[in-house]
Amino acid sequence: MSSRRGLVRALSVAPMMEWTDRHFRWLVRQISRRALLYTEMVTTGAALHGERDIVLGFDPSEGPLALQLGGDDPQALAECARIAEGMGYDEVNLNVGCPSDRVQGGNFGACLMRQPSRVAACVAAMRAAVALPVTVKHRIGIDGRERYEDMLEFVDAVAAEGCDRFTVHARIAILAGLSPKENRTVPPLRYPEVYRLKAERPGLVVEINGGVRSLDAAAEHLRAGVDAVMIGRAAYEDPYCFAEVDRRFFGETEAPPSRFEVARRYAEHADAHLRAYPRRKASAVLRHVLGLFTGQPGAREFRRILSETRDERPPSVRMEAALTAVRRAHERIAEHRAAAGS
Repeated sequence: MSSRRGLVRALSVAPMMEWTDRHFRWLVRQISRRALLYTEMVTTGAALHGERDIVLGFDPSEGPLALQLGGDDPQALAECARIAEGMGYDEVNLNVGCPSDRVQGGNFGACLMRQPSRVAACVAAMRAAVALPVTVKHRIGIDGRERYEDMLEFVDAVAAEGCDRFTVHARIAILAGLSPKENRTVPPLRYPEVYRLKAERPGLVVEINGGVRSLDAAAEHLRAGVDAVMIGRAAYEDPYCFAEVDRRFFGETEAPPSRFEVARRYAEHADAHLRAYPRRKASAVLRHVLGLFTGQPGAREFRRILSETRDERPPSVRMEAALTAVRRAHERIAEHRAAAGS
């Protein structure tokens, strides 16, 4: 087995289709400088033949950043890895976890867990092509291969070709009969099997994924022995939950920016993007920041103002209106408390 590449980063934000685009990644990077971020899954066909700036482009400030690829052809994946390295990505990740019918039709994603030798060949080809870390995101199993021993067989085969990290979604994927959404909730979480994998293969880097909703939960997984934790939808729904990541998990001492600071920075980013691409819709950029005030007074009004599709004001102007609504909500609560205490 080849020597391991790359740093072990304790926290990452999961790759999520239609969510973890360059705008959401830019937003998260204003909150955490150290967490590993991912692109949405990009198929080898799109990476090789699509318009590169649209399909693979990113701002250098988004790093550390991993490109997640979908495919099953070792040589095509190797060529995509070369492109990723040339563009400045920090890692290449192979998707062996997506259960959608479309992905299965292309013979990639979770269905590849039936073919450990093919995944191993893909990892070997990518590692031979680049100096980047090459990692795999997979399930603990799929229908018909649901036992811990089946996962161990898969991991051992892929590890033999030097996979630098295994990110394990702690649910099986049921490929026949459940939608992708149902596959994120219906199969039960089996965290102990991921802990067992790390205990039985201590030389491997094992990251756990699936159902992690808070930094406290992430810390518990790390105490259980895994090397890293990946957070998915919770990070999208409430991106400011990552505000303490750098201090808590990476030893940083600098305080994070406030929600208000992040909001204004993001509005400036949105303004610049729409000036460069005037045909793009503001809603496509502003949608990623809607969860910034989740759980805070005024959050609903904040979302309403930014979601108004008929509002043609620049994002920065709309953002100030939304932030004014949040401040007023805080003021009302303060006034109510003052009156109650008088």
